[in-house]
This record gives sequence, C-alpha cells and structure tokens, in this order.
Amino acid sequence: MAFPIHRPRRLRQNKAIRGLVQETRLAVDQLILPLFVQHGTGGKSEIASMPGQYRLSIPELLKTCSEAFGLGIPAVMLFGIPKVKDEMGSEGMDSQGIVQQAVRALKKEHPERLVITDVCIDEYTSHGHCGLVKDGKILNDETLDLLVKMALSHVEAGADIVAPSDMMDGRVAAIRKGLDHEGHQETPILSYAVKYASCFYAPFRDAADSYPQFGDRKAYQMDPANAREAIREAELDIEEGADIIMVKPALPYLDIIRDLREQFDVPIAAYQVSGEYAMIKAAAEKGWIDEKKAIFESLLSMKRAGADIFLTYFAKEIAQMLIEGK
Repeated sequence: MAFPIHRPRRLRQNKAIRGLVQETRLAVDQLILPLFVQHGTGGKSEIASMPGQYRLSIPELLKTCSEAFGLGIPAVMLFGIPKVKDEMGSEGMDSQGIVQQAVRALKKEHPERLVITDVCIDEYTSHGHCGLVKDGKILNDETLDLLVKMALSHVEAGADIVAPSDMMDGRVAAIRKGLDHEGHQETPILSYAVKYASCFYAPFRDAADSYPQFGDRKAYQMDPANAREAIREAELDIEEGADIIMVKPALPYLDIIRDLREQFDVPIAAYQVSGEYAMIKAAAEKGWIDEKKAIFESLLSMKRAGADIFLTYFAKEIAQMLIEGK
C-alpha cells in the first residue's frame, strides 16, 4: 500500500521519534585517535596540512591522551617521528625508539587504556618506503624480519595491539609467529588488510616526512580500481591470524567496507585518513560546509557500510558531540 496509508514522515516529525527509529548509531567506545609522537620535551609543532593536529613530545602526548581518555575514547594509535632515518629504519625496532618510549610512558600513566602501535618502517627509513630496498626494488621477505622485531619491541614496551600497515605479503603470519614464540599469544593484530595506494595520504606524509625518495608505493599498496582483490587480501590476513582488519582510506572505499562486512565476521576498522580530515577542515575554513555535521555524516556513512571501529583525527570532536547529544 502507498500514500495516504503509508506516510514515512510520521517517523520523522520530532527528535524523540527520530531517535527511537534511528538505524545507525555511533558510540565513543568505537573510536581510536591517531597521534604523532616526536623526541624532545619542547611541546608540540603543528602540521600545516592538518590544521589542529600536531607532532607531540611525550609530555604533550600524555596531556592529549588524558583529554581523549577523559572523553571516553578507549584507544590511541601511535606513529613515531624518529631522530635519525636510515636504510633499515633502525629506530623503529630500537627499545629506546620514540614509540617504545611513548608506549611505556602512556601505559604507566593510563594502564587501563589501549595503546595501539603502527608497525611499518616507512616513517623511519631514509628512502621512505615500507620495506628494505635493493637496486630500486622493495624486498618483501627480507622486510618481514624487521617487522617482527618492530612489533615485538612495541609489545615488550607495553603496546596492547600492533597494527602492521606495510602491505608486505605474509607479514601478519610472521608477526603472529614472532609474538607467539615470545609468549605474546594474547596480543591482538589489527591488520591494515586493505590499504590502497591513495592520494589521500599526502598530509600524513607531510607529518611524518615519509614521502618515498624514489618511485611510489604501487608495487605493494593496492590499486584503487580493484575491489575483488580486497577480498583476497582480507581473507589472507584473517587466515594468517589478524584479529581485526582495516580498510584505508575509508570514505572513498565504502563499497569495500560493505563487501568485507558481507564476507567476513571479524571486526572491521575504517581509517578516516589525513586527506579526508584535511578536506573537511579546508572546506569548513572556507565556510563551504558545516564542519561538525560533515564529521558526523562521514563517520555515519562508514558505520552504515559495516565498519565497527573508527580511526579518525576527529575522535575528540566526535566524542564531545556524542556526549552533548548532538
């Protein structure tokens, strides 16, 4: 039957009714706040292409995390800015590396909160690639040992979850085996299972100074044109021991999130990456869009597509909006 028997507007006429029938809801405990941490005690430096985001010293990191945790955000994801970069990304595996120091400081101050670490050497390498390089080629198998060492150093410092983002074949299995061998069977792996070779990472690369010094990352990150490949990548990572899988970027790949949700029953994370953040910020600064509404609407689309967990630089703003009931 149709109008006038059915009137869809009956369920839209006021806020209370709309709340009763709302199909998709966001919650603060689904949020992860990504943060950049650097050496020194000199405060923080703003990232020009990510207004409102900073490279944080450990004291500033602790302040920022206290604010986030106070809003109910349960977890942060750490990315390190090293003092020195080399061909192997040595600081990424060093027990005294910046991320390892930051993890220890955070877990000492907030032992009950989740600290997640990005496992990839690109932030630490002089060439800016996610794997070892020989004669201009990114080496897959030789890189795995470094990733295992990096993951272990993070867990030994106190990390609750490790998140490999390198897109080397077999890295989840290698990290799982390495963690288990050292008695860390209960440490979850959040795999960047579906990571596209995207232009939306540019502000992040400004923040971490991690632009490739030659070529690009298309030999290991996924072609934006491919969807079926995403299913294969996710399936491989799940088989290798991934506990949570991630799609990165999020908004341009809502169809991929939906495809994965229909195929797999593991938790799915969506990373609203630096370029997505920067676009909303830039348009809002011009007065072209309402920033708060755009933030919320973009996250709702990811939730509606099937994501369970959201990595977003807007995590604190979203948490505040949820607290205020907006």
